[in-house]
Amino acid sequence: MRLNRPWMIHKWLPVTRAMPRMISELERQRDPGFLGGETWFGRTTIALQSWRSAEDLLRYATNPDLAHLPAWSAFRREVGSSGDVGIWHETYVISPGQHESVYHNMPAFGLGKVGSLIPATGAREHARGRFTAAG
Repeated sequence: MRLNRPWMIHKWLPVTRAMPRMISELERQRDPGFLGGETWFGRTTIALQSWRSAEDLLRYATNPDLAHLPAWSAFRREVGSSGDVGIWHETYVISPGQHESVYHNMPAFGLGKVGSLIPATGAREHARGRFTAAG
C-alpha cells in the first residue's frame, strides 16, 4: 500500500487497518496454507506473506466469510481509481529448490523464517555451490 495523498486519512486509514486484521485472523485460525509473514509500515507499507500454495492463497482471498474479500470490496468501493491510495500485489509460485535465502548476521526472515535453513558452509559457501547442490 502507498499513501499517494497522505491528507486523505479517511481513504487510507481503513486500508491500513485491514491488513493487520487479516494477519490476525490467519494466525488465530491457524490456517494451514498461511505459513507466516512480515510487515513494514511507512508511506509505503509492505506486507510479505508466505503461503503453502497459490490455491491456499486464492481460497483465503475469495472466501466471503473471512476478512480479505470484504476489505477488498470496501477498497474498490471507497478508493476505487481515485489515486488516493495505491496498492500492488505480486504472487510468485516457486517450486521446491528453486530459490535461495541467505542470512548473514541476522535472524531468519521471509522465506527463511517459514522454511528450513541449511548452513552455507563447504560447497554451499558460494552461490555457485548452493545452486549446484540444489540441482
